[in-house]
Amino acid sequence: MELIRGLHNLRPRHRGCVATIGAFDGVHLGHQAVIRHLLDKARELGLPSVVIVFEPLPREYLLPLKAPARLMSFREKFRALEALGVDRVLRIRFTEALRNMTAQAFADTVFVAGLGVRALVLGDDFRFGNDREGDLQFLREQGRRHGYEAGPTPTFELAGERVSSTRVRKALADADFELAERLLSRPYSIAGKVVYGRQLGRELGFPTANMELHRLRAPLSGVYVVSVRGAGLEQTHGVANVGTRPTVNDSIKANLEVHLLDRNCNLYGKHIEVTFLHKVRDEQKFDAIPQLREQIGKDIATARDWLAGHATQ
Repeated sequence: MELIRGLHNLRPRHRGCVATIGAFDGVHLGHQAVIRHLLDKARELGLPSVVIVFEPLPREYLLPLKAPARLMSFREKFRALEALGVDRVLRIRFTEALRNMTAQAFADTVFVAGLGVRALVLGDDFRFGNDREGDLQFLREQGRRHGYEAGPTPTFELAGERVSSTRVRKALADADFELAERLLSRPYSIAGKVVYGRQLGRELGFPTANMELHRLRAPLSGVYVVSVRGAGLEQTHGVANVGTRPTVNDSIKANLEVHLLDRNCNLYGKHIEVTFLHKVRDEQKFDAIPQLREQIGKDIATARDWLAGHATQ
């Protein structure tokens, strides 16, 4: 799959395609329905399929501390879209100039002059432009003028409710990993590169792998039983802490650190994927480091007990 890094990298060969646009955070069942619609239309017209996304997400740019927690990094999103069979991803940097662009200017710049779209496939709730005029009706009118068609994808529901990123976040916040898996069509995981941390875990006797999250906030917080794969790890379980580490850190940025059970290996600089299985407890602040050390020991014992009762996972 080809990644087009910005409008300035569009070339004549990129003109003539079927496109969709949106956040696609999580690439959940609703998003997958849009992508299937996109691929069907692309095959019908014999054209490449293109997914247009923004980085950062508009709400992250506008209200970084209040924006919904991101479900996946761009790298994870790219891999998920690639697995679905998308031909190209156009990543547009969300800037102040883009924020102030009207729907008309955006459509003319991206859909007409940039991509020369022949068809647009839309989700059920997408709008764009600083005037919020960029909806299905607007694009159908534009399409009649410029020679492309625009159509919606029906709302995708599960158990009588619309599947959305908001619903996935709620399931994760509630530690309902079974529901999250059903909404996503896969277990929820976070993937990233292991980086050097403060080495506190090693000093406490519980070495951890610290991961880059590439997001200000994570959609879950607390201590979890997890499985870990990547970097040669197979069937490896661990205990993960997701949060701001209030006992040792005053940062507002979320961190993810994993202590592997019965494994001692150097993962620095390697990419791993952490899949969440069960919540042990909420994150909490301890008055002193010895209390933290004692609680980590208890968390590991709790995780071992849970894994013993779920040996098939």
